[in-house]
Amino acid sequence: MKKEIFNQIVQLIASARGPHTCRTTMTELQKTFQDVPFHTLRSILSQEICRKMRFAHSRHKSRGDEYLQHYMDERGPSQTTLVSMAAEIGLSPALLARVILEAFLRSKEKDLDGEGSLSKFITKLLRDTTLIEDRQLAVDVHYCVLVDDQYGPLADAINHSLGQQYEHSLSLQLSERNIPFLTEDQMRNLGMDKTPDIKLEVPIAVNGFIIHWIESKALFGSEEWHDKYVKKQLSTYWNRYGPGMVVYWFDFVDSLQVMHEKHLLVANCLPPNIVMMDPQIRP
Repeated sequence: MKKEIFNQIVQLIASARGPHTCRTTMTELQKTFQDVPFHTLRSILSQEICRKMRFAHSRHKSRGDEYLQHYMDERGPSQTTLVSMAAEIGLSPALLARVILEAFLRSKEKDLDGEGSLSKFITKLLRDTTLIEDRQLAVDVHYCVLVDDQYGPLADAINHSLGQQYEHSLSLQLSERNIPFLTEDQMRNLGMDKTPDIKLEVPIAVNGFIIHWIESKALFGSEEWHDKYVKKQLSTYWNRYGPGMVVYWFDFVDSLQVMHEKHLLVANCLPPNIVMMDPQIRP
């Protein structure tokens, strides 16, 4: 994807306002960028929302007691109280539910050891709202989770499912081409501590670039997310195994092609022009 198009998509997302912003924004994105696939637009939208929520979390967390009191005063038989609040303050419904739950637990003086334990317990409650003592709060939090497919437990489940689906697809495509490889699980069973999704048992080449491993990403490759993956994952793979390839199945911004060209090939599919080494040919 041209960087200019990517910037236009990001600008449209940034300008979105009002209730049910995620869904209305997705509809507007599809109308405006009809040549861009649905999953690509959804991935960019999800990344922008995550970035926005990451910066907004601490500010809204400090107002947790205020939000909790407002919720307690306004809640009723309808399940939409928290969702409406989230739209009013520009926060993800799932993230507001987390802020409210933390304030609620602290008001009950729950005996939890440290902030880390509290955070894990809240995540557990978001995934299983039947554990929340307050019945009305449990129903409202559950509704927040259900309507928020861009942030929170539902979004995590969708992204995990997509990741598994495309990793499986990559394995099938390699098998169909008779390219021998080890999966991440097989590498771990062998005791390897740095495990890309695919470790090729025999290197392949694409346009003269030698590839020893492949990482599958069921998302859009922006500069920000790519840089994060390089620092946390990809650089450890090329330091251990040599140059490799990352596949962003939902496309990537074209500027990535030259960011790490000596170590990494960036693609949006398994390239058709793969050349395999013939062990019978000697130099």
